Amino acid sequence: MWTPYALAALVFVLDQLSKWWILEVVRLREIGFVDVLPVFRLTFVGNVGVSMGLFGAGSEVQRWALVAVTGGIALAVAIWAAREKNRWDGAALGLVLGGAVGNIVDRVRFGYVVDFLHVFWGEWSFWVFNIADGAITIGVLMLLLRALMPDKDKTHA
Repeated sequence: MWTPYALAALVFVLDQLSKWWILEVVRLREIGFVDVLPVFRLTFVGNVGVSMGLFGAGSEVQRWALVAVTGGIALAVAIWAAREKNRWDGAALGLVLGGAVGNIVDRVRFGYVVDFLHVFWGEWSFWVFNIADGAITIGVLMLLLRALMPDKDKTHA
C-alpha cells in the first residue's frame, strides 16, 4: 500500500529527474523549445511566480518569502497526511506534497521554478507547467471531488 509520503517521494523524484533531463540533456534553457507533437512542445520557462506564473516574486526578499510560505503550506500538508485515515485523501495529499517540495527545491536552487510542458491548440495555449504542477493540480482536484461527494457515514446516521 502506498503511503502519502511514498507517493510524495515518487512525485518529487520524477519531477526532479524530469527537470534535470530538461536542463542538462535537452538543454532546453539554451534552445528555448522543442516541438514534440502538433499540440505539445517542450518550452523552457523560469517561473518566478506561484501557480501558472501568478504573483511573481521579482526580488530576493519576495523569492525567500515565497519559499517560506510554500514551505509552511507543505509542512501543513505533511502533518495533515500523517493524520489522514482515508486512502484517497492520503494519495491526494501525497501528490500535493511531492509537487510542492519539488517546486520549492527549484526556487531555492535557481530562484525560479523550471516549467517546460506546453499544451496548445492553434492560437490557444495553456500555461507552461511541470510534473510537480500536474501532481499538485491532480491532488487538489481529488480533494475537491471527495469534499463534494456525500459522506456515507453522515447520510446513514
